[in-house]
Amino acid sequence: MKDRIKLIMENEQLTPSAFADRLQLGRAVVSHILNGRNNPSLDVVTRILSKLEYINPDWLISGNGDMYKPEYGNKTINTSQATTTTQNQPDLFSQNYISPPIIQQEPEYRKEIIVEQPQNIIEQPVKKEVIYQKLPERKISKIIIYYTDNTFETFDAENKPL
Repeated sequence: MKDRIKLIMENEQLTPSAFADRLQLGRAVVSHILNGRNNPSLDVVTRILSKLEYINPDWLISGNGDMYKPEYGNKTINTSQATTTTQNQPDLFSQNYISPPIIQQEPEYRKEIIVEQPQNIIEQPVKKEVIYQKLPERKISKIIIYYTDNTFETFDAENKPL
């Protein structure tokens, strides 16, 4: 049945999105049917037959007979005829006219700024002697130890308690 739905879309010159919009279905529903993920539900089939009255239900369901009902003949019915017969509204595309091409103005060029090429100047490396300064020797002057019973001991540099 998905091939027959594709054939309807081709004859109606509808994209999957336009087909879904015309049937008032979610676009994902039509996409899943066309990709073979899902089979068309009864709701989808009834919407096709109610919105596109000229489609032969026997052909849509089983593939027997012609695509179009006998009173519409075997000729292709374009979208504008279908919308005027089913909705009694003029087709939106039939009201469009070809508009003249939009003439683009030539771009305005600004004054060109010449950028000079940088010259590679090879400079001699500067040789400097690096002197490491020794930090003054550090010695421990005091150690404080805190205990969990909130007492502490202090030791000075000679390891004597204060």
